[in-house]
Amino acid sequence: MSKCEQCIVRQFNSLKALTKDELIRISGCKTSKIVKKGEIIFEEGETLNGVYCVKDGVCKLSKLSANGKDQIVKLVVKGDLLGQRSLVGEESANLSAVALNDMEVCFIPKYEIFQDLQKNTKFSMDILKQMAHDLKDSDNVIVNMAQKSVKQRLAEALLYIHNHFGNNNEGFLSVILSREDYANIVGTATESAIRILSQFKKEGLITTSGKQIKILDSSKLSRVS
Repeated sequence: MSKCEQCIVRQFNSLKALTKDELIRISGCKTSKIVKKGEIIFEEGETLNGVYCVKDGVCKLSKLSANGKDQIVKLVVKGDLLGQRSLVGEESANLSAVALNDMEVCFIPKYEIFQDLQKNTKFSMDILKQMAHDLKDSDNVIVNMAQKSVKQRLAEALLYIHNHFGNNNEGFLSVILSREDYANIVGTATESAIRILSQFKKEGLITTSGKQIKILDSSKLSRVS
């Protein structure tokens, strides 16, 4: 099991603000586990007794709407922390986290990380900055939902995945999502997402192979979004 003070992943999140002694202490009490594709890391309404550091893989954060449909709020990648909002707010989880591919996560107990929040002001500020950034992203999502068409939002979602996660060796988007996932990202019915993706295909913007999607013309797709 790797030690927190030697783990390169911590450089991508608020843990970088901790001292070496704090990291050594946390390393002694954290637990690492493999999460298989499709497995739930935590569910909406669950009481989180700590935070998760994503060492490898991608998961989706989603919220169940009043009509029983999942709305994907964010895709979380290697280096991100999960659950810091529940840690600060003393509230149950507002979102569910599900693995999109095989993941490795480290769980840090709440009582350990909380004392660092109280004592290390640099760490506290880093957590607050990340939460403010997440809030800004949420504001943008709300505006997009209100002002952009489903077609525009889907084009934007494809470009976001391309820009943030890149492609595999064959040129397809490295994060493979179901058509239902795409629908849940942009807030539409699965049938609508399938229809728009078919339209993008006819227009030569993308090509597909099963669930895999390859962007053929990012500049045209950008104009659509």
